[in-house]
Amino acid sequence: MSRNEQILYILQGLVGRSQDVEGAMLVTLDGLPLASALPQGADEDRVAAMAAAALSMGGRTTAELRRGSLEQVLVKGDSGYVVIIQAGKDTVLAAISNGEAKLGMILYEMKLAARDLARELG
Repeated sequence: MSRNEQILYILQGLVGRSQDVEGAMLVTLDGLPLASALPQGADEDRVAAMAAAALSMGGRTTAELRRGSLEQVLVKGDSGYVVIIQAGKDTVLAAISNGEAKLGMILYEMKLAARDLARELG
């Protein structure tokens, strides 16, 4: 299996393991999409750029307020969540979920996927 296929396999596994996770995406810190398991119709380029920007802004906010290192960015809408975490040195993992999601389980699954992705990316 190629590296790209392995990355997509990890993302699809994240979406498949949890009924609450509706999509996932791996992007660079610059906001470029690397792999996606998002729902059909999602604009991958736009989502990638926004996820990287949100993580960057969260990191600057925690630094400015002396809250330590950023662990995650959580965006809650009336129909669900977007959760963004670092996945390796230069990549970001974003996942979307429904409004009834169990955030603890999503974060746990995302951390496992982020670890696997970081290992795959070297």
